[in-house]
Amino acid sequence: MIKKKVLVTGGAGFVGSHLCERLLNDGHDVVCLDNYFTGQKQNIVHLLSNPYFELIRHDVTNPFYIEVDEIYNLACPASPIHYQYNAIKTMKTSVMGAINMLGLAKRVKAKILQASTSEVYGDPKVHPQKETYWGHVNPIGERSCYDEGKRAAETLFVSYHRQNNVRIKIIRIFNTYGPRMHPHDGRVVSNFIVQALQNKDITIYGDGMQTRSFQYVDDLVEGMIRMMASPENFTGPVNIGNPNEFTIMQLAETVIQLTNSKSKIVRMPLPSDDPMQRQPDIELAKKMLNWEPKIQLSEGLIKTIEYFSATI
Repeated sequence: MIKKKVLVTGGAGFVGSHLCERLLNDGHDVVCLDNYFTGQKQNIVHLLSNPYFELIRHDVTNPFYIEVDEIYNLACPASPIHYQYNAIKTMKTSVMGAINMLGLAKRVKAKILQASTSEVYGDPKVHPQKETYWGHVNPIGERSCYDEGKRAAETLFVSYHRQNNVRIKIIRIFNTYGPRMHPHDGRVVSNFIVQALQNKDITIYGDGMQTRSFQYVDDLVEGMIRMMASPENFTGPVNIGNPNEFTIMQLAETVIQLTNSKSKIVRMPLPSDDPMQRQPDIELAKKMLNWEPKIQLSEGLIKTIEYFSATI
């Protein structure tokens, strides 16, 4: 194996911290960049004693200069509570962050991976979602700062590739959960687990029949590593998610069961632009990356519940 110097933006975040850990375990030199808006130092504090790990406080909306071989661009708040808190900043992080990191990749001839999102599909008219689907997104909705920011970032990536021969990779991440999720990020898995552990009412928006596909974080990290190592001419985008589809009601009932909680399920009005169905078609990832998720929902939930039991 060739030891590489790898930059991870958003490296102190939920997914970023797991990626940093995996890259170090694989023998690489890792530079973690984070401004701690949603990332937390506690996510990577156990890595600070590793001589091949470097932590830098930096906001990707400002240029950054370093010599690296590979860049994983994860910097961006990813939960509705956080990305709606400052919509302009979210948009800037996606767009300016992409421009700055692509500029860096161009200068130092690094390979760069963009952590895009299933939100580029919006409230989809096609089910399950293939990479060829262009999406159904409201450009002026409450969620559009994130959805359109990520869509614009994909455009920037392919433009830098076509115009400047930057070596790019684009993945579209579907709902991911696991240890180190922020307990108050408003995402459905963390919400339900925290509510269940505290025996509080579990809040479901709408009738609970909307579906999601939940991917454990280790499966996502494996997909990212494989995408970065894939042939140069395969740039993506490629869906990385678990195609097993569950209703929100099923998720709530499973969490109550696994936590032995006394929580009751209560219903709240559905937020605007909340997609009714979200399920990845992962045939491209299977074919090109020989990847598919290994960890199913109950196994992953047990690991996540153990983490939250110890931290909240």
